[in-house]
Amino acid sequence: MDLEELKRECLDCSRCGLCQTRSNVVFGVGAPDAEVMFIGEGPGEQEDLQGEPFVGRAGKLLDDMLELIDLDRSKIYIANMVKCRPPKNRDPLPEEQSACSPWLERQIALIRPKMIVCLGRIAAMRYIREDFKISREHGQWTVKNGIMTMAIMHPAALLRDPRRRPEAFEDLKVLQQAIRDYCTHTYD
Repeated sequence: MDLEELKRECLDCSRCGLCQTRSNVVFGVGAPDAEVMFIGEGPGEQEDLQGEPFVGRAGKLLDDMLELIDLDRSKIYIANMVKCRPPKNRDPLPEEQSACSPWLERQIALIRPKMIVCLGRIAAMRYIREDFKISREHGQWTVKNGIMTMAIMHPAALLRDPRRRPEAFEDLKVLQQAIRDYCTHTYD
């Protein structure tokens, strides 16, 4: 199975109640052989309408953040833990995360990234560790299932609290150095 086949399967998903209120499944976008994969928590309103992750205000900020370290969406892969928008942009419920986790696990298995960057607390608590503290542990590498993994502040959180942007910039520099040290084609 490749990503396109997996996406076709995912588009018909009805594993949880989020399928009843979605406009679109937001599967993921980017290079199918990306060495760096970003994982957010779930789609927002604009993502749900357009069927693509991180296209709203937070997505614009994410694009700006990537540009700071010479990355763009063509060089990475961006996905979410849940593929359908939770009502009113609430955090995905544990049962919704569990229902959707096989999709993300299969995306990771097919892409085989060298690095995963969790965007925000919710993604980090699901993917890295349940008791992950984003305010203390952002920008720190750990190895999860043989993949270098870190979490950075979610772009939406940076929109709400711009004072955290210098910390986010430092985390991006840490990511950029790791990419230079361990990736072979991200900057080609």
